Amino acid sequence: MPVGDILIEKTIKKEVVLEEGTIAFKNWVKTGTDVYRQFWIFDVQNPDQVVANSSNIKVKQRGPYTYRVRYLAKENVTQDPEDHTVSFVQPNGAIFEPSLSVGTENDTFTVLNLAVAAAPHIYQNTFVQVLLNSLIKKSKSSMFQTRTLKELLWGYKDPFLSLVPYPITTTVGVFYPYNNTVDGVYKVFNGKDNISKVAIIDTYKGKRNLSYWPSYCDMINGTDAASFPPFVEKSRVLQFFSSDICRSIYAVFGSEINLKGIPVYRFVLPAKAFASPVQNPDNHCFCTETIISNNCTSYGVLDIGKCKEGRPVYISLPHFLHASPDVSEPIEGLNPNEEEHRTFLDVEPITGFTLQFAKRLQVNILVKPAKKIEALKNLKKNYIVPILWLNETGT
Repeated sequence: MPVGDILIEKTIKKEVVLEEGTIAFKNWVKTGTDVYRQFWIFDVQNPDQVVANSSNIKVKQRGPYTYRVRYLAKENVTQDPEDHTVSFVQPNGAIFEPSLSVGTENDTFTVLNLAVAAAPHIYQNTFVQVLLNSLIKKSKSSMFQTRTLKELLWGYKDPFLSLVPYPITTTVGVFYPYNNTVDGVYKVFNGKDNISKVAIIDTYKGKRNLSYWPSYCDMINGTDAASFPPFVEKSRVLQFFSSDICRSIYAVFGSEINLKGIPVYRFVLPAKAFASPVQNPDNHCFCTETIISNNCTSYGVLDIGKCKEGRPVYISLPHFLHASPDVSEPIEGLNPNEEEHRTFLDVEPITGFTLQFAKRLQVNILVKPAKKIEALKNLKKNYIVPILWLNETGT
């Protein structure tokens, strides 16, 4: 190896270590790029027909509504020289950006009533459902509701839950609670003793497993996707953990691209990451029930209820990209598009730094027929209802 290359390699190995004074550390503590999260809300066009006749749900996406996120530095950053790790928490915050949005936080949408949809899923006892039905009626709640963007994302007091006679959280929102919360504690390898482990997560919230999934699906693998160990080969599968989807996932090499004069490798989330166990046996432990999943043959959605206190939350790619027909057919108005809706990471291969990314995912809620709940009693099928999709980007 030429002397120049040896020097470059030595410099890289020094500068990607996560400790005070390195280039990597400075950008790691507080991202040097602006990160935006754009939301598109699925506005339901035919709520009355759905409630009365169990029609297909017609949706129209509205957006983007844009927030600046990840602008807060990591906190409680603590080095452990014994095991060559650094621990931290990542504070959450979101600032609305009117100039990058189609409207205001007060724009209103017709969306699924999150509390009404979740109630029979969480409380399956007939007697309890009869009681809940009386509270739903008393609060004048239905299967659908009108909410502002701000309420839907960050939380509102739910009128039905406010009548429940025992202490429960009465605030509901897709991302509630978010502002002024933290993600973590993360403990990651700093790379000081072994550069091939730099940024790889050792533990999350003090554990190496999530306790949401059976078998190896429960493992916390890889980094947080902001960077990877250096000298990235095209053949490498980049593993990373995302607390948003309550699992580890991976990206594979897609193409070489030029980013502002810098050659980078674009790694993409492959369709088989969300495939059914029939298509990809490795995914068998992500299928945790047989009814909604049609005996684990449905694909393109992930049931993350265990990670959301039993609520019927399903994650997918936007517009049900790469999802099975049984999932997407009851919803009209979706236009899945690989270019707009896939997730990718642009990684500089020598340093392993992610220079640009687009994390795209959709939040859906399962709603099922419930004979004892009038708002849901006419439903003849299960619906996985899209609430919104998001595109989180950093460049």
